[in-house]
Amino acid sequence: MTIPETPLSGSVCDRLDLAGRVAVITGGGGLLGRKHAEAVAEMGAIPVLLDIDGHRAQEAAATVGGDAIGMATDITDEVAVRAALAEVLKAYGRLDILINNAANNPKVEGGGLADKPWSRLENFPVEVWNDDIAVGLTGAFICSRVFGAEMAKAGKGVILNIASDLGVIAPDQRIYREPGQSAEEQSVKPVTYSVVKAGLIGLTRYLATYWADKGVRANALAPGGVYNGQDEAFVQRLTNLIPMGRMATADDYKACVVFMVSDASAYMTGACVSMDGGRTVW
Repeated sequence: MTIPETPLSGSVCDRLDLAGRVAVITGGGGLLGRKHAEAVAEMGAIPVLLDIDGHRAQEAAATVGGDAIGMATDITDEVAVRAALAEVLKAYGRLDILINNAANNPKVEGGGLADKPWSRLENFPVEVWNDDIAVGLTGAFICSRVFGAEMAKAGKGVILNIASDLGVIAPDQRIYREPGQSAEEQSVKPVTYSVVKAGLIGLTRYLATYWADKGVRANALAPGGVYNGQDEAFVQRLTNLIPMGRMATADDYKACVVFMVSDASAYMTGACVSMDGGRTVW
């Protein structure tokens, strides 16, 4: 029997403690980015919120409070990401956690698609595909390479990729249908959402084995849809697919995030945790 060389000790509360740890969160100005920051800050970590919109990142950090800071960073630009790492190390001298949360919210304006359902596969613009992949998947790769290598050098760290239930299952396009429209007129969940989220799960597994001997763990969280004032009819159609009968609140994932980036999950790597009210098992 192999005995761990340095088994963790202490209470469950001790293992959940993040005091003094530095957590970089991409897409930090968004709804869930702020919540991830609140979660780790509550357990003592210092959140560094990265967002391409620096004002939004700083505003989000201010709402989180404490030692949280916001930083303008284009995660699709490796030079910018390395500059962000340098700032983090200059300010804190360490990096412990990376949460890859950033994703596009694709919208199409002009381009001759005003009279077409641009989200449908047949019409989906290649430039939107490229932009979505660049932010959601290439950005996560760049951040994992830059920040992950720093953690590997230090001999310890955690990467958490925010995937989705739609990275595990296909979208049920029926819930997006509107009455009175033909099939060709109906909008759908864009293809890039599923591709990016499934890709993040694959990236997670790769990183988990790549740096296993360097003390860096990598896991993915696959959340379900978060209620944020969506149309009532859509909410009803979606909740009909969820055994628990509701969408998530923005706070539902906070405790799970803390578990996954803390020593409480020290024996977990390469895992994808589905937290979706049961949607993926129905």
